[in-house]
Amino acid sequence: VPKIAAEPARASGAFSRLRGKLALPVRGTVAGRFGARRGEGQPVWKGLFIRAAEGAEVRAVAAGVVVFADWLRGYGNLVIIDHDDDFLSVYGNNQTLLADAGQKVVAGAAVATVGSSGGQPESGLYFELRHRGQAFDPGGWLGVK
Repeated sequence: VPKIAAEPARASGAFSRLRGKLALPVRGTVAGRFGARRGEGQPVWKGLFIRAAEGAEVRAVAAGVVVFADWLRGYGNLVIIDHDDDFLSVYGNNQTLLADAGQKVVAGAAVATVGSSGGQPESGLYFELRHRGQAFDPGGWLGVK
């Protein structure tokens, strides 16, 4: 289980300069926020749940290399992108994966389509940012208040 942090400590490099400039990876409504309880007796969100139409394109928030593209229990169809400088972006609950492990992607590239494969009751994207393996609040990086 990854640890969670409010902000990455001592982050540097190209990705850290994108703080506040990243676009939401999918058009939708933020329904689950970092640190909020998922439900009664449930764990807290380690990322954002963005309610979106099934089949909508999920886009990479920044350039990087896909390091994982497969089904994973609890995340459903999952894409993880390595952005260097110890930063990863995590895209879960997808219907279809459009990227393969080892593939280089540019910012805005379609990497998946929205679904409900992670066990969520509604279609949407589960999104995390991680630094050195720790999930942190992506809100300030995406301009989500």
